[in-house]
Amino acid sequence: MDSFKIQKSGSLHGEVATSGAKNAVLPMMAATLLADGISIIENVPGLKDVRTMSDVMRVLGARVDQNGSTLTVDASQANYLEAPYELVKTMRASIYVMGPLLARHGEARVSLPGGCAWGPRPVDLHLKGMEALGASITVDHGYIVAKAEKLKGAVINFPISSVGATANVLMAAVLAEGRSVLNNAAMEPEIDSLCEYLIGMGAKIEGVGSKSLVIEGVTSLNPGKGVTIPDRIEAGSYLVAGAITRGKVRVTKAEPKHLTAVLDSFKEMGFGVEIGDDWVEIDGENKVLKPVNVVTLPYPGFPTDMQAQFMVLLATIQGNSIIQDTIYPDRFTHLSELDRLGANLSLKDNTATILGGAKFSAAPVMASDLRASAALVLAGLVAEGTTEISRIYHIDRGYESFEEKLSSLGGKIERIKNFE
Repeated sequence: MDSFKIQKSGSLHGEVATSGAKNAVLPMMAATLLADGISIIENVPGLKDVRTMSDVMRVLGARVDQNGSTLTVDASQANYLEAPYELVKTMRASIYVMGPLLARHGEARVSLPGGCAWGPRPVDLHLKGMEALGASITVDHGYIVAKAEKLKGAVINFPISSVGATANVLMAAVLAEGRSVLNNAAMEPEIDSLCEYLIGMGAKIEGVGSKSLVIEGVTSLNPGKGVTIPDRIEAGSYLVAGAITRGKVRVTKAEPKHLTAVLDSFKEMGFGVEIGDDWVEIDGENKVLKPVNVVTLPYPGFPTDMQAQFMVLLATIQGNSIIQDTIYPDRFTHLSELDRLGANLSLKDNTATILGGAKFSAAPVMASDLRASAALVLAGLVAEGTTEISRIYHIDRGYESFEEKLSSLGGKIERIKNFE
């Protein structure tokens, strides 16, 4: 397995471009299964998760090709209805193929998903949504088996806002007979992006950007063509890199309105923030900073995917801060590794207390999940000595050219290849 070697880097400066959003492109890829012919998605990042989803699609019979940032999918022969454990176990988002397969073919057999190691994320909301549309659901030897002669429109009231369940049920509902209403639907930009892609395929969806999506089922869809939105979590991570090193970093090819909650927290801490049409700049030079409290919430609230990165940043600021994660209460596996680097953290239930003013010192640490990995890298940028991070395949799942982009800003980071 590859690893990162990171040296204390001083203040980062310069510009770095945001890639397409992993969490937007994966459901868009699954949506191509809803139509015959060749669908196109632009601004697709070169990520391990995209390659995994491509492999899942190929197993189903689709032809998938990526040329640079352009992905083409021909789903005309995607008639094999089983997504195997060997692939699904590596990425939870593989479950997105269930809705399209069920809607188009009347059946889907999808392994119970895997992915990051920081805790379970149940798929019961996905399954209850499919059942509400008329599917029968069973679990057979670790596989979800969904069947329906014809899905029927229904009113579905999600008890909690779930991006994954909203996307999956939405993709099933666009080919269901009659009207479906998804109440308490997720409002994340990635859901809006999926809606727009489906509308471009001929789906009839109203209420995009709201908590209530109304879908009038259609009998068939056309191949899609769309552009992946910028990755707001990647953009936020590079802003933290600038902030934690007390530098000045401009993130380009971004969508500032998707970052409002994150930028508000930066401002509250005392960082300078400038915003353009498609860029955001963080200024940490000679700023008087103060701790803040953060609560993760569904969009437009503070994103859970920025929790770990902000924990590292707050650890460097004098004073005590609190981070409460209301989305994934058990998403704190990074605390023990950050403690190894010199952070002073405590955890009770879903709330972490950060005693600020930490002086990080290098140590060998191990990445446990995607965002925790990014947090360890950020800590390594300001830690005295050389920090070695193992299991960085997690980072390759969600950050395109991470070390190259950080290096372009002055970060001293090197990938160590392990050919065993």
